[in-house]
Amino acid sequence: MKTKIDKWVTDLETNTQLFKQHFAGLSPEDLNWKPDPQTWSIAQNIDHLITINSTYFPVLDEILMGRYNAPWLGKIGFIPRFFGNLIYNASLPDRRKKMKTFPMWEPAKSDIDGMIVKRFEEHQQKMADYIRKAAPAVERGLVISSPAQAGLVYKLERAFDIIVVHEQRHLEQAKEVQLARQGG
Repeated sequence: MKTKIDKWVTDLETNTQLFKQHFAGLSPEDLNWKPDPQTWSIAQNIDHLITINSTYFPVLDEILMGRYNAPWLGKIGFIPRFFGNLIYNASLPDRRKKMKTFPMWEPAKSDIDGMIVKRFEEHQQKMADYIRKAAPAVERGLVISSPAQAGLVYKLERAFDIIVVHEQRHLEQAKEVQLARQGG
């Protein structure tokens, strides 16, 4: 029987393979092309994922060292569930609803080098390692604060759900940019 940990790691591996399949062979010019100034390039989508997911690393480090102090808001049962579901639903890949990201999670504005897909692959391996190591905290039902906003609290397991679907959302967004680049 597959555990939640196994599922998240498998989903990360699948996401990584799909990003590589679609974008690894592209030139830096293709990776950085934008159909308009308001749309992120493929490289910016990937950079955004590395940026946002990396903001969880300090939280996970604190958890793994046993020094994480759970937010007091997390003790009020419906609040972590409410925010977790809200963020999860806003991150789903269907992209019917536009989402504005926190400034700290904005992608790089300038040209991003052609190694961005390789960096994403390395980043994904690191995230998978964190997920495996965090299994006991997931089992305890640990509640964390969002790295972007302390008042947004949700269970660690919901954070991993969000990370996975958020990557899928940006895969779809990057594929749309690629299709536009190809004239479709």
